[in-house]
Amino acid sequence: MLSRREEKFTVSIDEEMGKGDFKWIELLANGLTFDLSGLAPGTPHDFNRQGHKFGFESDFDNSDLEALSIRPGPHLTSGGVMIPVIRCLAWLAAQMSGLPGLKAIVWNAARTTCEPAYFHESVMRWISGGPFPGFGLTALVPQPDGAMISEGLTLFTGQELRLDRELASDKPQGAKVALRLIHWLVENGRIEQTMSLTGPSGETLVLEPVHEQGIVNVWRGSR
Repeated sequence: MLSRREEKFTVSIDEEMGKGDFKWIELLANGLTFDLSGLAPGTPHDFNRQGHKFGFESDFDNSDLEALSIRPGPHLTSGGVMIPVIRCLAWLAAQMSGLPGLKAIVWNAARTTCEPAYFHESVMRWISGGPFPGFGLTALVPQPDGAMISEGLTLFTGQELRLDRELASDKPQGAKVALRLIHWLVENGRIEQTMSLTGPSGETLVLEPVHEQGIVNVWRGSR
């Protein structure tokens, strides 16, 4: 069993629990408990088969796959999900990336599907103090008006990030700016009032929260 070989997490309840076709076991990692469900011979979970894909060398067909689900235990989410719990959840999923037969890791909050080795590398780099895996635990979505908005950041900060059309017009540069800001927001928390930061090319970026929409608008300011 993976937990015994790696000795990084344990199965705290090692019997299949649940009623009928719903089967689950409890995992203990860093003092936190998570439910692993969808186990055979029970019914697997369904999952979003659309969305964003990262790390695959070619178009990935997930139409015939079945899914397990890892979720924080009920006592960890009763007061809202906290960043340490989310970090541990991502870490636990990364530890399972090498399981035989595993084809992909889905992060539902961002509608992302990641190649297992890609997910493991990007998450473990973050856990070790590196950049947040913006292409994996979040995603970037071009908008009809030319802007670019994040997807999945709400889970970490309660807000999504929106780059205006000018910043997003150069897609590679816009993505670079967005990923830098997403990392900063995950590390520092939600924005409550308008502020400015220095962008990756030394430019001034203005961040303005729009609380009723749950977003942070970003545009290039002047010094």
